[in-house]
Amino acid sequence: MEEHRPRSPWLSEDVWSIWLGWAVLLAALGATWLASAGGEKATNPLAPRLADLGSWVSNPLDAFVGKQGENVLPGVAGVFVALLALFSVGLAGMRERVRSFPLAFTLLFLLTMFAYLLAGQKVVKHYNLEYALWALTVGLLISNTIGTPAILKPAVRAEFYIKTGLVMFGAEVLFHLLLKLGPPGVFIAWVATPTTLILTYLFGQKVLKIESKSLNMVISADMSVCGVSAAIATAAACKAKKEELSLAIGISLAFTVIMMVVMPPVINWLELGPVLGGAWIGGTIDSTGAVAAAGDALGETGLMVATTVKMIQNILIGAVAFGVAMYWVTCVEKSPDGSRPSLMEIWRRFPKFVLGFIAASILFSLLSTSGAQGEAVASAATATSKTLRGWCFCLAFVSIGLETNFRELKQYLAGGKPLVLYVCGQTLNLALTLAMAWLMFTKVFPDAAASLNQ
Repeated sequence: MEEHRPRSPWLSEDVWSIWLGWAVLLAALGATWLASAGGEKATNPLAPRLADLGSWVSNPLDAFVGKQGENVLPGVAGVFVALLALFSVGLAGMRERVRSFPLAFTLLFLLTMFAYLLAGQKVVKHYNLEYALWALTVGLLISNTIGTPAILKPAVRAEFYIKTGLVMFGAEVLFHLLLKLGPPGVFIAWVATPTTLILTYLFGQKVLKIESKSLNMVISADMSVCGVSAAIATAAACKAKKEELSLAIGISLAFTVIMMVVMPPVINWLELGPVLGGAWIGGTIDSTGAVAAAGDALGETGLMVATTVKMIQNILIGAVAFGVAMYWVTCVEKSPDGSRPSLMEIWRRFPKFVLGFIAASILFSLLSTSGAQGEAVASAATATSKTLRGWCFCLAFVSIGLETNFRELKQYLAGGKPLVLYVCGQTLNLALTLAMAWLMFTKVFPDAAASLNQ
């Protein structure tokens, strides 16, 4: 009888998400370098061939008209072709069936376009109800009414899409942003955040006694670090179920909308100012887009401080994923005889796509600090990766909805414990982040706040 050979790690989604993400980044960099050869202004010739849907008021067809009055449909078609080719190559590389993928992906992409269309309505956009919320809702409505059609299932690969998107996202997380706020920004993001994560997880285990440790960890990481991106990385590290990830993301998106609307007027009422208020927003609101919208309500300084703190916090994704993988292997899933697992076991559990994220962050950080030309090239190149990354995330959220059944979520909602965990954890997060921001900007580094206010 032939022995079953374990699947090679080189055929995994983690590894192929790195190859695909880096293929996009290198193609964008290469095209930008060639276009800017001879000292000309850095431009990315790939960017105009890729597009997002625009906004609309009463006629949804207006979403296909760009800011300059151009037709964006060819750009959207360019995104479709690029992603279909990209993920088809990925599936072939993982030695999976590709034959039924193109049709399924086409239908999934149409659903993703519909989610983008809903998010682009002017009133909806004003309240920053982002595409993630609509994409998840579209998928959930289908899966919990008619059920996910079999013809769609070959393309429902949430983790593959979002892992690839996260590798591209690394190009937007730049280490030199640490220098903008200096030590205050680092302390706010790197002390308050892990402290909140650990205390929230312990609260869930010791006080709420949540049965699923992986659900507890995913909610704690989602709420304390940087929302969906951290939830995905943490879920991979602790092998959380898709239903648990979907629940954590759903709670996070709902509270993100509430906090984005409520925090700016509260900050103005408390007279915290743009620096302290911006740092509070950046360290507590989960979504980067919502952080920008809330920070913008405090003015230019508030926007800069809020988004910078959030980007500093985003750098923690890799560290948190590694820490969770190590904790899960050594404590949660330790062997009954008490023997310590090998480092290889921790490596097997660690989500490898995070390495692609970190490498992209390092490369683009170095490029952005290499001079005016390097910064311009990096900025122009990320125009391509940002567009494709957004579509990858939206595809992933639709897929998560399609994979989630409310009946299967009932067991995780027992007693409302996940909601209580999020509310209590976020309350701690708000208090701890504000205290740290006040301490850093008013007592320890008051000159930093003064310089930012100028």
